[in-house]
Amino acid sequence: MGKIINLNEEWKFHLGDAVGADYMGFNDGAWRNVTLPHDWSVEHEFDTVNSSGTGYLPGGTAWYRKHFELPEGICGKRVRITFGGVYKHARVWINSNYLGTWAYGYSTFTFDISDFVREGENVICVRCEHNETADSRWFTGSGIYREVELEITEINCFDKNGVFVSTKSIDESKNAVVEIDYSSFDCDGAEFSVIKNGLTVAKTVACGACGKTEINVADADLWSPDSPAIYTLNCRANKNGNVTDEIDIPFGIRTFRFDPNEGFFLNGINMKLKGVCVHHDAGALGAAVPAAVWERRLKKFKAAGCNALRTAHNPPSADLLDLCDKLGLLVMDEAFDEWEGAKNKWWQGHNVYPPKRFGYAEDFPQWHKADFEAMILRDRNHPSVILWSIGNEIDYPNDPYVTPLFDEVLGNNDANKPAQERRYDHKKPDARRLTTVAKELVEIAHSVDTTRPVLSALSFPELSTRTGFADVLDVTGYNYREHFYEDDHKRFPDRVIFGSENSHDPNAWYAVRDNDYICGQFLWTGIDFLGECRGWPVRISQAGMLDLCGNEKPLYYRRKAMWTDEPFVKIAVSKGDKEHTHVWSDSFVYAAENGETVTVSCYTNQPSAELFLNGKSLGEKATTDGDGYRLSWEFPFEEGVLTAVAGIAEDKLISPKKAENLVLEAQKTDNIIQVEVSLRDTDGNLANTDDKCVYYQLLGDGEILGIENGKPDDLTCYAEKFRSTFNGRAIVYIRATGKILLHAFTKDGIIADAEI
Repeated sequence: MGKIINLNEEWKFHLGDAVGADYMGFNDGAWRNVTLPHDWSVEHEFDTVNSSGTGYLPGGTAWYRKHFELPEGICGKRVRITFGGVYKHARVWINSNYLGTWAYGYSTFTFDISDFVREGENVICVRCEHNETADSRWFTGSGIYREVELEITEINCFDKNGVFVSTKSIDESKNAVVEIDYSSFDCDGAEFSVIKNGLTVAKTVACGACGKTEINVADADLWSPDSPAIYTLNCRANKNGNVTDEIDIPFGIRTFRFDPNEGFFLNGINMKLKGVCVHHDAGALGAAVPAAVWERRLKKFKAAGCNALRTAHNPPSADLLDLCDKLGLLVMDEAFDEWEGAKNKWWQGHNVYPPKRFGYAEDFPQWHKADFEAMILRDRNHPSVILWSIGNEIDYPNDPYVTPLFDEVLGNNDANKPAQERRYDHKKPDARRLTTVAKELVEIAHSVDTTRPVLSALSFPELSTRTGFADVLDVTGYNYREHFYEDDHKRFPDRVIFGSENSHDPNAWYAVRDNDYICGQFLWTGIDFLGECRGWPVRISQAGMLDLCGNEKPLYYRRKAMWTDEPFVKIAVSKGDKEHTHVWSDSFVYAAENGETVTVSCYTNQPSAELFLNGKSLGEKATTDGDGYRLSWEFPFEEGVLTAVAGIAEDKLISPKKAENLVLEAQKTDNIIQVEVSLRDTDGNLANTDDKCVYYQLLGDGEILGIENGKPDDLTCYAEKFRSTFNGRAIVYIRATGKILLHAFTKDGIIADAEI
């Protein structure tokens, strides 16, 4: 029988190189103890010596060592170790034996260590090399930032990721045919059972070490965003009449298809993909993001009407996909941001020349097949995954690929590109090369999984539809190219086209809503992220509809107005029109003297809304497409109460007094605690114009993992146990193994405690 051992606890960590640290007997007693997942980048100061693209945080070379015990009888077993993600260029040893390397920082990879383990003490050693921080266009993190697991089975067992379950068909009575494709190490056969709510509902027996079989599931509960029903496939491998391996695979029963004229269908029902793009970090946590943090974010996306997610621009954590299965979010699973040609990496601020050109392009020629196959093999049993993306904006014009079809090109984020770099240069790589590579990647995907289509997110379809690049794709994603939808649909009537990356502009959504042949869009982005920043001292991208704490911005409520039906209205206040990019304020405040003009916006999915100031109506306005579900009023500011009424929906904002209290609201999931911190006045209103530095002390069995406030230019080191609030708020992330007490205080005497 298989056994999974989590190896996250009690690793030894050393930042810097260490000669001889691959030796089992190396003395690591002075090294620091860490718990995985771990990202060392966010433990250090922000500094302009590092790259703006990756958030001004450092990389480096580091070592991890793990001592662990194995029982008697381990010899003769199959033992495999799996790393969820190591950034990057990981080299791995077990008991002084070199296992190999894995270059890509986002791949999940496995080593078979059966020949090297021993009874008693064993030592795993990992060296990570991330010395050039200008190797990405966004924050990457550094280290073993995802989980590590040890799997122990009999020698005769299933291959790693060797069982693939998919839905072959569903009839009108919801009778489903489930297909199972399996492979194993020299087994006689396998038994498969479908389990729902603890009961076996169907089973089958297959012969041989590998093959295919089918199971009929009557009256199946179908997986969908509205009803994400999950089954379990119990898999048992046999040898000489004995069960030698057993694994359980969660899966969903559903069908889907993309139609070039009618869009996307799930379980035979036509629907629009309402998606967001997300990067993999969580501010203060860096790349080491616990599942509980993702769950909080995903639930907010769902509440705004979101039903889809794009993993921009790399394979995600397995935890994230598990949550998408559980919560009901369709996924575009993306592999790469660059192939053979290195993209421009901004390191002194956005569009500040010259760029640097480090990155995955160095490894792509040797590693792309292994990386892409690893992603698909790991992720193909997730019902949430409906698309494999082979790349993001690979056809970025003149970066580096060129074509004589366009003498001069200005692409996305190229406003300050020097004139000579915009022009065709025959000495640069030819854009036709992309067709060859894309064809190979599509074939790799189809060799592993024929149930899902393959796309690439195109930044320059006016070129890629003429070079053959788009022709080799199963479906075609357009990034910010809504103005080509109509003409390209006429040019290519049999091609599926949709928005793989789009701005928050309501018109980009109308292009989806009003055209049956466009099945959806993916907003850039769902949440703010580290890196890709405009320049010092700003350390983050502010493109999200949630801020880096996971708090809602005005963009969130505009999207909720577009994507949901349950009546609601929300108010935002700003000077001018800045509420679109700034954090939404849930109190009626304005940093100006009474009487200065203020702009108040209401976001609603109702036909109209009326705004009241201190009980006096400021007028009712109708919602139209032209204003994008946003109504606005301008009037002289005065303190008091704003009330918006839209049908049965109502929202209020109240002018706060100065901060008098700290409120700590804790949410615990397994061993992760998220504490939402807010400053409040004596009436309990958010005091979001009276920000204060809050200091934290933790008593008990736990540790503070990080403190985030979402403020773009707050350069306080994440390793500190203090941080200012921003608009009255912050969030504290804690890992706890028992009861804890979080003590929070300000220097002017505001104190709060939370016992958890």
